[in-house]
Amino acid sequence: MNASAALRRAAERPRVALFGHGFRPFFLLAGVWAVLAMLVWVAALHGAVLPEGPLPIARWHAHELIAGFIGAAITGFLLTAVPNWTGRRGYAGAPLVLLVVLHLAARLVLLPGSPAPAEAAAVIAALPLPALLLSVLPALIRAGAPRLYGPPALVLAFWAGDLLMLAETAGWTTDTFATGQLLSLNVALALVGLIGGRIVPSFTLNALRRAGAAPATPPFPWIDRAGVIALIGVVAIDLAAPGSLLGGGAAAVAAALALTRLVRWHGLATLGQPILWVLHLASLLVPAALGTNAAFLLAGAPWASAWLHLQASGAIALMILAVMTRATLGHTGRDLVASPLAAAAYVLIPAAALLRAFGAEILPYMAALAVAGTAWLAGFTLFLIAFAPMLIAPRPDGKPG
Repeated sequence: MNASAALRRAAERPRVALFGHGFRPFFLLAGVWAVLAMLVWVAALHGAVLPEGPLPIARWHAHELIAGFIGAAITGFLLTAVPNWTGRRGYAGAPLVLLVVLHLAARLVLLPGSPAPAEAAAVIAALPLPALLLSVLPALIRAGAPRLYGPPALVLAFWAGDLLMLAETAGWTTDTFATGQLLSLNVALALVGLIGGRIVPSFTLNALRRAGAAPATPPFPWIDRAGVIALIGVVAIDLAAPGSLLGGGAAAVAAALALTRLVRWHGLATLGQPILWVLHLASLLVPAALGTNAAFLLAGAPWASAWLHLQASGAIALMILAVMTRATLGHTGRDLVASPLAAAAYVLIPAAALLRAFGAEILPYMAALAVAGTAWLAGFTLFLIAFAPMLIAPRPDGKPG
């Protein structure tokens, strides 16, 4: 191809590729909502008077960081992973736009000041995840591989938690919001354990092999299976008997197995590569959150009372950030190297989680919340600065997607 033809092809490429692949709009939405929803919450904590909406502000904060932020990230992941698993073309164009519209509509009807009646808002807010599952189901059926149904089944359980939250919001049930919140966050942690158990050791060993320094890993697949089963056990026990000693015991077992899995993945060998060590750090926060949960439920430790924030804004949020940055680099044709902005975000998000969970032990409570919120906002703002242009613009190599 001569120079003029290459220039002509470059000029003909669209300047915006936001709907060229499933990860693009939803990873962008996850980052934007992580910032906007936290800004609203921090403003409310500091006395801002917000108009009433379908949800009280504390419940809106909880629901929107689960269904809005985590839900967007899950959607982007599944729309990207299913084509990889099944060999179908990536999700793009009008079907992707429809999923984005549904997700945005769900966010808007629940906003403080939304005029939508609670029942109508709940119905609209419940639509995005079933639409996602219906979108990916045909490809999974055609693939004919039962093992591929695990992540979508967990997404369905995540949606069940959302339904429990929305049902109380609409007045259809009583006392189901907290149950739904815990169910969705426990399912999200199980997804972190399931997906992390596949990608973290694989990505690590591949990188170490390229560097000629791949250590041998004894094959103990039963540990991985037991670790995932234990996380699903936490989901089931917390659903049946939330806050119980049995739940604390299940969390302790799951923490021990998660830590056993992690130490076999050669995390110390990745310290020079932020794109890798962030996966290990996120994986470390899984047993940290579970162990803190166990300490609270089994021993009543006051310092462990905010364990759910360590789970949500620590283990889950950091794994989301790690996967979004890596997938964005890889699927836009860039080198898998974290920029200084990304590396800073990798530090700020776990710092925010630790400050939210334990900051009140060393700082006044409101000061701890303010510092934690600031770290969270800084981390996801850096993500947007570094990755929003990649998510919006076409691939630099001219390939579709």
